[in-house]
Amino acid sequence: MANLHTDFLGIHSPNPYWLASAPPTDKKINVLRAFEAGWGGVVWKTLGSQVKNVSSRYSAVDYEGSRVMGFNNIELISDRPLDINLKEIAECVRLFPDRAMVVSLMADNDRNSWHELIKQVEDAGAHGLELNFGCPHGMTERGMGAAVGQDPEIARMVVDWVMEAAHIPVITKLTPNVHSVVPTGRAAVEAGTNALSLINTIQSVTGVDLDTFIPNPNVGGKSTFGGYCGPAVKPIALKMLTTITQDPVTSKVPVSGIGGISTWKDAAEFMLLGATSVQVCTAVMTHGFRIIEDLCEGLNNWMDEKGFTRIEDFIGKSVPTLTQWEELDINYHVVARIDPAKCIHCGLCYIACEDASHQSIRLDYGNPYNTYTIKEEECVGCNLCNLICPVDGCITMVEQRKGAEYLNWREFQRRGLPLNDH
Repeated sequence: MANLHTDFLGIHSPNPYWLASAPPTDKKINVLRAFEAGWGGVVWKTLGSQVKNVSSRYSAVDYEGSRVMGFNNIELISDRPLDINLKEIAECVRLFPDRAMVVSLMADNDRNSWHELIKQVEDAGAHGLELNFGCPHGMTERGMGAAVGQDPEIARMVVDWVMEAAHIPVITKLTPNVHSVVPTGRAAVEAGTNALSLINTIQSVTGVDLDTFIPNPNVGGKSTFGGYCGPAVKPIALKMLTTITQDPVTSKVPVSGIGGISTWKDAAEFMLLGATSVQVCTAVMTHGFRIIEDLCEGLNNWMDEKGFTRIEDFIGKSVPTLTQWEELDINYHVVARIDPAKCIHCGLCYIACEDASHQSIRLDYGNPYNTYTIKEEECVGCNLCNLICPVDGCITMVEQRKGAEYLNWREFQRRGLPLNDH
């Protein structure tokens, strides 16, 4: 079987799955149960100044019968006493020395506060530190969290302070609540951070109660912007991860991927785009710690199938395939094909193409059912019908190149080629 062992900055774990800094990593009882279930590591819920959380603090977005497509929280950092957290961290490290123990930190914005907190966490036996530059609510009003991650120069200053005191690896966690994560990522790398992690939660409002008119979650008749996570944010996380792994500065350090990871397939996608480890939160909050069994088994089987023996064999393998639009091959063309043996005659493809695309599906009325075929001369290969079709393999996209040579938009313009030929 493939080896899932992960070495992240010398922090070893039996598999690449870590629990993200969140309620599941808030206390010893949770972390020990996670380790017993088989999780490779944890990022302990953020430690810092004393806070007080509110109630309620969670909300969600459901979609077409699926619960918690997206998850929102307005929870702050750990509200448990620092000394208790430190004691429990030390106990978890003692009981499971082979698991990654990274501790998330958000100190007050001065050098001494960071130095003191780092020393206390290192003395507790932590293997690494994760700097929380991402929390989008509550802490930003105090000049912390996303308020640091949104300003590259402030982030650079804080990382400088941290690197003065840290004797264990430092991971800087980036906020997605910016135009681009690259400037802050570069600042952190240039200041000496050993690694990056992303994404933190996205500022959001998940909805409004149409009876009370109060947005969710309801805290005594008021609400506030919260942090959005769960399966809905995965595409955003993958995009931001790739901008980090493609950049010449930020790609110099390893990355821990976060954002909507629920299955082993999600994890594999994050690692193909450059993540060395992955962090999971919402999936555990909705399904429990035992999902680690499927996460490991699925990834193991896929690696065996693809001939990968180690995690390192495929990390970043997909990064070079993401390019600028101008570099795409204009001569590459596909058209849709409908398999009549698999078609259930629902007409969804026809409706979508007729109303929202290029009217390239022919409808033949019949008895007992209608039939659908592609007008290949009209089909632009947009792929909408394939995405709409409820039957796997019924609609496929078949290559029909416009020309033998590779031709991108820049070359197309340079040659002054006529648009109507393409």
